[in-house]
Order: sequence, then structure tokens, then C-alpha cells
Amino acid sequence: MNRNPFAHKSSGSQWVERLVFGLFRAGTYLILACALAVFATIFWKGGGTVFQKAAPYVNWQFLSQSPETLYVFQHEGIKMELGDREFRAFKKERGLDAIKADTYAHSAGGIWPCIQGTFWLVVGSMTIALFLGVSSAVYLSEYSHGGQLVGLIRLAILNLAGVPSIVFGLFGLGLFVHFMPVLAGVDDPSVPSLPVGFGYWLNFSGWGVCLASGWFTLALMALPVVIAASEESLRAVPKGFREASLALGATQWQAIRTNVLPYALPGMLTSSILGVARVAGETAPVMFTAAYVMRDAGGSSGLFNFIGQGVMALPYHIYVVSSKIPQNQYTERVQYGTALVFLILVSGIATTSILLRTRMRKRYRW
Repeated sequence: MNRNPFAHKSSGSQWVERLVFGLFRAGTYLILACALAVFATIFWKGGGTVFQKAAPYVNWQFLSQSPETLYVFQHEGIKMELGDREFRAFKKERGLDAIKADTYAHSAGGIWPCIQGTFWLVVGSMTIALFLGVSSAVYLSEYSHGGQLVGLIRLAILNLAGVPSIVFGLFGLGLFVHFMPVLAGVDDPSVPSLPVGFGYWLNFSGWGVCLASGWFTLALMALPVVIAASEESLRAVPKGFREASLALGATQWQAIRTNVLPYALPGMLTSSILGVARVAGETAPVMFTAAYVMRDAGGSSGLFNFIGQGVMALPYHIYVVSSKIPQNQYTERVQYGTALVFLILVSGIATTSILLRTRMRKRYRW
């Protein structure tokens, strides 16, 4: 019997390749299955808190109120669950001085201050990170001429991407919360001060736990990702775009601004998506620099008063409710409801960036 000399022949190396490929595929499917199980659990358990069966089908009370203590008690044979304000109004309406009730912290009301605080933390920190990151990427890609110093800078940026978030939190606590200078009209002898004239001093007393401290700490966390992705986007723009602008008499900055940055914007928006994913989910930096367990969502009037006050944040609220108070059925529904809202908020911000990136890609093509 004659065999076809061109027929496929199996070998040991091909079997090993198939085995390794199968292991990689199985690992990928396992990761996807675990992620799907986590998301499905959050949506299943959190959906009962965020949504409801009757109109308007969304639990606006949970989304629009501040966290409260839950009071559970029996009244005329009926089990009642009331938040702090409703409980006080209930007693006042019926003229009851004392009611024996079980209390559960952070198990009533809603999470509106947490939603508001998380939104401002993400928007402010990503604005700072994109401005500083894109500026650094432009310098490294367009103006620097290489050399050991630039190589060390790039190495430092890569190393910063692997620094744990708790280290950034402690850095922000030491620099922004306790040391950053504050312009004051009175010299404070308890802290280092520097006179600047006209009766003012720079008191190195720090900004305290506030929105600004959280912004800069989270921005530093997102900077390595933004710089690396932005630099790669700038390098992907054809060199001929720069040369054509320079040949027509444009300055280097004009060439970058008109013929490089617009075409690199889609890749920069990709970096912003990655930055949002890291910034929004961090707990330690927010806990050290910006977040309070309880804070009014209204805030103070004026920009400086607004950025000078602390906020509540969804990841820190989840941490407090899940680990700092006794666990029960009432805290569980708040945990999963908060986690679901958190996923929806982060997904919404990321989706906005993706749609903007898609629009930019359609507008600027080469």
C-alpha cells in the first residue's frame, strides 16, 4: 500500500502544542466563568435592592437618600423596618416615647452621597491624570532625544505601574493631607511656615482629608497607565504627518497640535478607560485621603470649599458595610446594592470613553 508522502504526520511536538493550547483555552474559559459568576451574583442579589417589581421599577429611595440606621421592631403585631428619620417621625406622630427596636447601622436610606463622591473623584482625578500624562507623553515622544536620563524616566514610569495602591495611599496621606502648603493670613507656629509677603504665609499643614487630596493621589496612580498608552498612541501616528507640517513652515508644536494629537486621541482615550478602571475601584487611597464614613451630599458653596471637603465613596462604603459593622441580612442587601450601582457607574463612564474613542477614530483616519 502506497502512502501519500504529503499527508499530514503527527509528531510529539504537535501533541504538546495542542495540549498547551488546550490548557490556555481552558484557563481563559475558567477566568470568564469566574467573572461571569461574580457579576451574576452581584446582579442577582443587588438587583433586589436597586430595582423593584412595581412602578417606577427603580428604588429611587436607595439612589437618592443618605445612609441611615435601620430600626426593626414590632408594633401592634406587625414587624416594621424604618430608617432613622422615618423612625423618629413615627414615634412623634404616635406620641411614643420609647420603642424597643433592634438597630442596624448603614442598613437603611440610600447611597446618594457615595455616588456623588465617587463621580467627582473619578472625573477630577482623571482630568488631572490626562493633562499631566498626555503632556509627559508628548515630551517623551516628540521632544526628548533619548539618552540614559529618558530611559530612567521610562523605567520609573513602568515601575510606578506596579506599586500597590496602599503605598500610593500612604504617600498621599503624607504629602497632600499632612504637608502640602496652604495660603493663610495668620502665621501658625505649630507648623512650618514660609512668609510670602502682603501679610500672608504658606503654612505646611496639608490640605487635610478632602476631595483635592483624593484627586491628586488617584491621579498619580493612573499616571503610569496614561503616559505609557499615550506615548504609544503618539508613536503610532506616521512620521510623515510631522514632516509634512514642518515642510509647510509650521513649528514643531503646531505640527504636534494639528497633525499628531488629533490622530492619537483614540489611543489616549483607551488609556483613560484603563485609568478609570483602576482609579474608581481603589479603596485604600480614598480611605486615607478623601473619604468619610458619613458625609452630607450637599456640600459647601464655592469651588474652594467644595474641593476642600471630604466625600463619601462607593468602594469605601462597601468596605465599611462589609467589614466594620456586624453582618446580617440587612447589611447584605446594602452591600450588593452598592456594588451593583458601583459597577453601573464605572461601566457608564467607561462606555462614554469608548463611544468617544469610536467617534474620534471615524473622524480622524489616515
